[in-house]
Amino acid sequence: MKKSTDILNALPKADSKIIQSAYEQALNSFHHKVIVLDDDPTGIQTVHGVSVFTDWSEESIEAGFLEDSRMFFILTNSRSMTEKETAAVHETIASIIVKVAERVDQDFIIVSRGDSTLRGHFPLETDVLRTTIEQQSSRQFNGEILLPFFQEGGRLTINNIHYVQDGHELIPAGDTEFARDRTFGFQSSHLGEWIEEKSNGSFTKENTTYISLDDLRALRIDQIKKQLMSVTDFKKVVVNAMDYDDVKVFVTALIEAIQAGKQLMFRSAAALTKVLGGIGDRALLTRHDLIQEQSPHGGLIMIGSHVKKTTDQLKALQQNKEVAFIEFNTHLVLAPEAFQQEIDRVIQQTEALLASGQSVAVYTRRERLDLGDDRQEEELKLSVKISDAVTSIVQRLTIRPKYLIAKGGITSSDIGTRGLHVKRATVAGQIRPGIPVWQTGEDSKFPFMSYVIFPGNVGSRDTLKEAVDILEG
Repeated sequence: MKKSTDILNALPKADSKIIQSAYEQALNSFHHKVIVLDDDPTGIQTVHGVSVFTDWSEESIEAGFLEDSRMFFILTNSRSMTEKETAAVHETIASIIVKVAERVDQDFIIVSRGDSTLRGHFPLETDVLRTTIEQQSSRQFNGEILLPFFQEGGRLTINNIHYVQDGHELIPAGDTEFARDRTFGFQSSHLGEWIEEKSNGSFTKENTTYISLDDLRALRIDQIKKQLMSVTDFKKVVVNAMDYDDVKVFVTALIEAIQAGKQLMFRSAAALTKVLGGIGDRALLTRHDLIQEQSPHGGLIMIGSHVKKTTDQLKALQQNKEVAFIEFNTHLVLAPEAFQQEIDRVIQQTEALLASGQSVAVYTRRERLDLGDDRQEEELKLSVKISDAVTSIVQRLTIRPKYLIAKGGITSSDIGTRGLHVKRATVAGQIRPGIPVWQTGEDSKFPFMSYVIFPGNVGSRDTLKEAVDILEG
């Protein structure tokens, strides 16, 4: 572990005004549509005023292309899918993007937005996107950019090592609980080694290109562009970053490389999307922004994530005596009849409390269901059944809550798409750093409601409680 203050102060920063001017000039000359494929709904945690589509129909993708906005998101929720399902979805999306782009005569780049703690279907998703697009168009990709930096969540890449900030400590990502994920686990914190590990040696740390903080801080745009121009055979490019200025310097060089003909794919966390999309800062949302009308009903908090941070945040929220708590015994998934009875119980209690004006937090049993070694696919399928059950609680609601918070990436995706039937939402902004809010569309179950998408791995111990306090007023 390293002290974050020691590392953050180690390298001198460049002049932010010079960086901003060069970045804005580059962005003004860049007219590609930025399409972000988000493997869970938390990738919008740095943006506002952009559309999120929850399907990938030709109609939706064309609507995204035709918007005035530089960027739009497609929520794939692929982190909850098997490898086979993920491959099929990405092949379909890539085919439709190629078709629509040709019809509307609009160039584009695709960002595969993954988790800032390195979990997800990598390199599968970008491999499928690359292969499909190359087969169905004249485009040939030269390389892939990896930029997992996400300042709001304390995810920093320094000397090619990716860190997760915990208080004043920086922990290498491979030493965190996220690296022990049963589906997407890994060992390496050095991103070149991580690429080698995840690609089973197809790409090595030696043939990876590294964009250094020294070059970024010294504003060596030509040098960075030269590095990008030399990438071939879909080899990987790791970008170091400690703050948004580092990303802006990189994007300035990147745009020059793209305009010089370089074809690149992107796997990143949420920070790159903000910079590529030209999204400015916005103040955190207030209760006045989020709750437009008086409601006699309580608010609803759905907690599904099992990471330790979520459990700690739930314990902090339980200090709020204004909120009622219902534990959902998800381990009953192994006994279908008892599981259905448990779902019915939770729904009945939730409805009664909401109707009385009481806000309710429904949380899944905190111990993770563990079937033993080499049964990860079975566990994933059971987790889908559990997520379906959590979603059904919102699907069956007859009472509109005054607000809705969903905790956890998969939980919030399923509730948004299948519980609330959202087809298209607008990102209103963030209620706390890294915690985005959708305004649901007019065709959803509860139109124009504030829906808080709270990632499982973001915030301090008290952040969930703080978000509820804001909404309760």
